[in-house]
Amino acid sequence: MVANRAEERRRKRQAEGGAAAKEKGSRTLYWVLIAVGGVALAVVVGNLIFGATAQGARAPVEISYASSEELLDMAQGVMLGDPDAPVTIMDFSDYQCPACRAFATQSKPFLEMEFIEAGQANLVFYDFPLPTFPHSFLAARAARCAGDQGAYWAYHDQLFRAQPEWSGRSDPFSTFVGYAESLGLDRSEFRSCLASDRHAEVVSANIELGRRLNVTGTPTIFLDTGEGRGDRVQNWAPADLRPRIQEALARLGHGAGAGDAAQEESGS
Repeated sequence: MVANRAEERRRKRQAEGGAAAKEKGSRTLYWVLIAVGGVALAVVVGNLIFGATAQGARAPVEISYASSEELLDMAQGVMLGDPDAPVTIMDFSDYQCPACRAFATQSKPFLEMEFIEAGQANLVFYDFPLPTFPHSFLAARAARCAGDQGAYWAYHDQLFRAQPEWSGRSDPFSTFVGYAESLGLDRSEFRSCLASDRHAEVVSANIELGRRLNVTGTPTIFLDTGEGRGDRVQNWAPADLRPRIQEALARLGHGAGAGDAAQEESGS
């Protein structure tokens, strides 16, 4: 029953919070403007390779932007949780990366249960497919194609759970379509999206944003508390994340975190 209520709250936030999440994303990343620099840019990301086939873009595409603000507008993360939560956890990840799978299958469920469902934190996922993983760009696009049908996070979780299955295949296109069908999505609509170049620009923009934040490996996790900086988290295991988030919440006047409250209740 608790799980069902949590799922209902999550779906309601996803349905109603799109515009608010985008606005919060802009506020969340304002410290990036300092890192990127406030001067106008005239950049074409020439070192990104255009990769399109009959089955859609499979590598970053060229993007151009005239300013830091324009890059932030292009680089759209996907938010899980309350857009107004005091702490934002930024996750730059690669769907084919084994360490990212560990974060998604171990740390993310912990964060959801302990902080996200309590409205104390949200999680924003930024695609950062690495060139060492040949299927990661297509996987990033597949998740966003699922998002077009309202199933981004369900597909995100499926990709990480099944990573050992699809990552070793020569071409996981049909496998990705099968995952969409198993989640109840419209197969034809999903296949059409994945076979196109849809979402290639936003994934490429996320890569460029990550590079400007000195992201070189995955997962790279930042904590943003709206205090004008983003703190990189070196150790993202649940035991390491809990005190970092609790400290941030206490500093912001939001208590010590859901974990302490749960422990106090169980101990009483």
